[in-house]
Amino acid sequence: MSGAHGRRERPDPPEPLPAPTVDAHTHLDACGCETAADVVAVLDRAAAVGVTRVVTIADDLAAARWVVRAAQWDDRVAAAVALHPTRTAAVTEDEFAEIERLAASPRVVAVGETGLDYYWDHSPPQAQQNWFRRHIDLAKRLGRPLMIHDRDAHDDVLRILREEGAPETVVFHCFSGDAAMARECVDAGYVLSFAGPVTFRNAKPLQEAAALVPDDHLLVETDAPFLTPHPHRGRANEPYCLPWTVRAVAALRGVSDEELAETTRINAERVFGLDELPPAAAAATLAPTDVRSP
Repeated sequence: MSGAHGRRERPDPPEPLPAPTVDAHTHLDACGCETAADVVAVLDRAAAVGVTRVVTIADDLAAARWVVRAAQWDDRVAAAVALHPTRTAAVTEDEFAEIERLAASPRVVAVGETGLDYYWDHSPPQAQQNWFRRHIDLAKRLGRPLMIHDRDAHDDVLRILREEGAPETVVFHCFSGDAAMARECVDAGYVLSFAGPVTFRNAKPLQEAAALVPDDHLLVETDAPFLTPHPHRGRANEPYCLPWTVRAVAALRGVSDEELAETTRINAERVFGLDELPPAAAAATLAPTDVRSP
């Protein structure tokens, strides 16, 4: 599953964080990982700078099969399973039934990423909204957090969450709203995860949002291989790049790097139940029997 993003040159590693933290959203397959050895190598690079766990995210059925396997290869990896909104133009019931089975796997910690994307014209808004509602229902039935993808669709995402009744835990991955939206999300009990764009020089509304989120509603992520943080925007992103985002968010909030890293680690462990997962090797015997190679 390696692609152009995986072949871009990686920046030199950042200075290690003074405390460990968790990358709450990455795409290890899109980073070029195919085998268990690939995953171990990426996680070793991340651990060397203080990023000790990751949640790897599926955006289509092939990726969902892969992330379930990847979470069985290394205890530092957990998975999330869903169909990305841009993949919802022609979903069949059989395909979604497989997503449901995969989402029930023992090291899958969220239903995601799902939501709405009005930036790309890959799937009609009505199809996106219909499948977003189905994913909300799935998260509630499984008792899993719901991981939201929201691009140029703030009002409809929030409306549908209200109409359907949100799951107990909702995570806005790569939060892209302003301070007013952040307040609305926090008031609803949602968790906001900040990625590389919060480090960009032209991101003042997003930076204002990152400054006001209460400690217990805050996560950090890479969304690797996408959205590499400043000062390496445009180069290959991997979980080891997270410290640049951690340090940027810490500065915005007026706290130490150590405090921000520790806060987001504790939150990720709580939100995703990371300390309650079965060991990776044991999970392999508990996973759905129809997990197939893409």
